[in-house]
Amino acid sequence: MFVFTCAGCGAELTAPLSQVALPVHARQKYGNGAQLPVLMQAGTFAVDPDPWGGPWRKWDETDPGEAEERGIHAPVRALSDGRPGASVIAPGDIRGTRLIPEQRGGACCGLDGADGPNTACDACDLPVATRVDDCSLWQAVRLSPDAVHRIPVDGTHVAPLSWTELAEQGEEIPLIEPIATWGGPLGPSHYWSWSPRWEAAAGHALAHLLVASRGAPVKVPDGAATDVFQRALDTLLPTGAPKRRAVLAGPGRPSPGGDADILLVPIHPQTGRTWTPEDPAASPYLVPLPLGVWLCLASPQRYVPVPAAGRIPEDVLRDDPLPMLPNQLFRADRETFDHTLVRLPAVRRSPWLRAILEDRAHGMSAVLV
Repeated sequence: MFVFTCAGCGAELTAPLSQVALPVHARQKYGNGAQLPVLMQAGTFAVDPDPWGGPWRKWDETDPGEAEERGIHAPVRALSDGRPGASVIAPGDIRGTRLIPEQRGGACCGLDGADGPNTACDACDLPVATRVDDCSLWQAVRLSPDAVHRIPVDGTHVAPLSWTELAEQGEEIPLIEPIATWGGPLGPSHYWSWSPRWEAAAGHALAHLLVASRGAPVKVPDGAATDVFQRALDTLLPTGAPKRRAVLAGPGRPSPGGDADILLVPIHPQTGRTWTPEDPAASPYLVPLPLGVWLCLASPQRYVPVPAAGRIPEDVLRDDPLPMLPNQLFRADRETFDHTLVRLPAVRRSPWLRAILEDRAHGMSAVLV
């Protein structure tokens, strides 16, 4: 366990926290006016290895060697010159701080961090963090790496869960969920949509799937994986045969066999490590998925209607009212896709991958937000 203290005066700024992996959707901006929930679970923090926020530089102002040193292998619109290594926490875990009103940024419904750190230590006034809670952004506090210290504290050390425990105890992320909106004349409201976490996970995984394809067609498993990935893959990759075969693999799943070219596998939510097969001779490409998304793909629940007397139990499928469905086809999150693909070394030596990044008319508007 750790607490974060002010680098200026030593005051404690957080509750005791344990380190976990940064969620795939940490940088996602979703929709317009959506009220997204808190990014991090209470009592946890994650380190963002990449710079975040301004100042910004255009790509043509950046030396190619510098970009490659930062792990960026293809052109981007702009590069952040912010400090890397911010620790991201839930807003409810911050302590002993106050907001800086003049650092509100260009937000319309909250704080977006566009003006830099907007949260100061209450004891010495040193700017120590950036709170983000504007509409369409995941709510979080980003502790500035040069303004805080991470201090170990006494507490029970809990070892990361095993893959077997995660498979048994992990929670699935529903593919469709209600999205809250800011209150209007009629008060707070919501609409049903594809899950923002699924769209971000799909953008992250789709970048890996394209690299794994080696420019050949790819067939993903039937079911939700087909709804999420197949349309995009068929648009961005050539048609025909033979196709590279992608299958689900992970804890509790049977061995995928030697004919699988690509494995869709879970990411450990605590360590950030990707599940790997036990057979060291197997060498398929591993496509990482957040655990909750992988669980939903690996063990989809089937609710079968059954006759019932009296009041309808909660686990019985109803036909009144009909389930709400999104009014558009599923689309992977474009910004997450771009952020992931430019950081995969394969894009540097694959002109067709760079063309997908550079040409937004390359069928992208139909399959990516």
